[in-house]
Amino acid sequence: MNDNARGTDLAGLKVMVIDDSKTIRRTAETLLKKEGCDVLTAVDGFEALAKISDQKPDIIFVDIMMPRLDGYQTCALIKNNAQFRATPVIMLSSKDGLFDKARGRIVGAEQYLTKPFTRDELLGAIQRFAGAH
Repeated sequence: MNDNARGTDLAGLKVMVIDDSKTIRRTAETLLKKEGCDVLTAVDGFEALAKISDQKPDIIFVDIMMPRLDGYQTCALIKNNAQFRATPVIMLSSKDGLFDKARGRIVGAEQYLTKPFTRDELLGAIQRFAGAH
């Protein structure tokens, strides 16, 4: 795999973004595609779980506040599946609360990003965990 000029090694990485906000999905998708990532999106946990088993992403970003199946439940379901237990899950939230971070860790999330996130935060989180694959 050839690295681009800036030396990021994200090309070809399959990244999933689960968020009920079209703006967040679009922003993340645009940023990640510029880095050469293969981006999958889902509007909620139910749609995401079907895509995860089908597409097997390398890293997953999941919003906490979503209808039907929230981010904690979605993360717990991913982590309870032996096939996806090792897949890094990063929680996204507009709240920067200690309780939310602790709850994210309990369900197995690797990291917690507060929205709105910056390009560097998003890419930094991926680079931190991409090496695990």
